[in-house]
Amino acid sequence: MQTKIDLKKLRLRPYKKCDAKFIVKWSKDEVAFRKWCSDRWQTYPITAEDMNRKYCDNNGDCIDEDNFYPMTLIDNNTVAGHLILRFTDKERTILRFGFVITDNSKRGLGYGKEMLSLALKYSFEILKVNKITLGVFDNNLAAYHCYKSVGFKEIENENKEENCFCGEIWSVSEMEMTKDDYFNKR
Repeated sequence: MQTKIDLKKLRLRPYKKCDAKFIVKWSKDEVAFRKWCSDRWQTYPITAEDMNRKYCDNNGDCIDEDNFYPMTLIDNNTVAGHLILRFTDKERTILRFGFVITDNSKRGLGYGKEMLSLALKYSFEILKVNKITLGVFDNNLAAYHCYKSVGFKEIENENKEENCFCGEIWSVSEMEMTKDDYFNKR
């Protein structure tokens, strides 16, 4: 019998040096990792050392670099996933999201939806952003439905980005949620 999961105990906190090993463990399958981060593969850090250098100062505290805010999803003091928040405008009113559940045993159990809900609350209620955007691969239906379930809407994009990786075409749909969408849904 499966134990009931209390997703309300999940929390987001700033990324720390000790979290990097979970990304490294998850990203050992380079092909899968390239597909997941196709838009930023050449610059995305994939080792603990790179993560530490890019996102943390010498004390292990998260720092702001190029408007990047890496966050970690914690479940009972263990790392369950990572979320990157990145401002895309100078006025710091539009955030771009990117997230992953790094613990494969937690996939499909509601962790992604809860992480998004926590991130939306933080973004709209604390950071006071006006809009959040993200890209989702069209052939990743689980992620697409997760985003839709928390209120993201697909936006029309005449120039849909398509990438070819490992012989497969991956096209990216753009989704967004505005401040009004968020507060009207509550």
